[in-house]
Amino acid sequence: MSENIVIAGGGVIGLSVAWRAAAAGHRVRLVDPEPGRGASWVAGGMLAPVTEAWPGEEDTLDLGQESLRRWPGFAEDLAADGGDPGLSLAGTVVVAHDSADAEQLRVLGEYLVALGRSAESLTGRELGRLVPGLSVRSGLSVPGDLAVDNRKLLTALLAAARKRGVEFVPREVTGIRPGAVVAGAELRCDAVVIAAGARSGRLHPALAGLVRPLKGEILRLKPARGCLPPPDRTVRAVVEGRPIYLVPRADGEIVLGATQYEAGFDEAVTAKGVRELLEGAERVFPAIAEYELTEIAAGLRAASVDTLPVLGELEPGVLAATGHHRNGLLLAPVTADAVLAMLGGAPLPPHVGPTAPARAHSMIPEGA
Repeated sequence: MSENIVIAGGGVIGLSVAWRAAAAGHRVRLVDPEPGRGASWVAGGMLAPVTEAWPGEEDTLDLGQESLRRWPGFAEDLAADGGDPGLSLAGTVVVAHDSADAEQLRVLGEYLVALGRSAESLTGRELGRLVPGLSVRSGLSVPGDLAVDNRKLLTALLAAARKRGVEFVPREVTGIRPGAVVAGAELRCDAVVIAAGARSGRLHPALAGLVRPLKGEILRLKPARGCLPPPDRTVRAVVEGRPIYLVPRADGEIVLGATQYEAGFDEAVTAKGVRELLEGAERVFPAIAEYELTEIAAGLRAASVDTLPVLGELEPGVLAATGHHRNGLLLAPVTADAVLAMLGGAPLPPHVGPTAPARAHSMIPEGA
């Protein structure tokens, strides 16, 4: 067993791995100039493998559902070590604004039924009764897709990691080699775990071209006095072909997201992105037009060459746990368990096999 571990990156993945590894008896140092921030801080918090599913992405669905199965135990352990992560069991509805959007959801619904996944088709009127204030054509109810408060989760992970003895090194990682991480000084170790999100591709040549930044903007809003309250569950919507989501928080706020486009490492919020989110949300939940806008932010998702993360050994002593695309929060439990297995020399379970780094190299576009 590799006992002395350095983790590069302090988002939800790096923190989850650090906490679990320290609890398992490893000496863990986590290197990040601002742990608990980055893309994880501006996430929506959906734990939604089913409503993220699409034909041809069966491996992603299977991995997501396996991680979702682990989430209640993960949340219970985390509550004991670091605090309540804000897991919501209210479920999800995915809705269509017009007939073209409804056709897209029909394809999704038929696909899920064929796979034996639970998704109930509902009319617009039925959805309006289930979630007061919705104004939509049709949709699906997916009670098994859950949500978590990303900021409560990160706060709890930081506390749990500290309780378990994780040492935090507030520096920028500038280099990685077997047995060492360079971050102002050389940190020697038995194993390195690269969990630096969108910046992982810059840290090791085997990840160059495999992991890239994918920009997304989110808004936070809260109802003004006299407004209809937010939905009591996650609402995912397709509005003229564009996806949006509304994820309620226990304190009455609602997270609205998320745009998705290639912009390199630019994290500026654009007027176009804000406009698209607000216009889309108002079409499916008109009351939001009267809400108070409390925050606008952008983050960089760590996109891989497909919809699967990159989990596995890059070379002896260097492991990758990155490229989680839109599913970093969802996949935190299964990723942490997979890294612990690798550190202990145990075989990886079948659902993790498709995430191996080697599978992705043949998919890199020429010139990337």
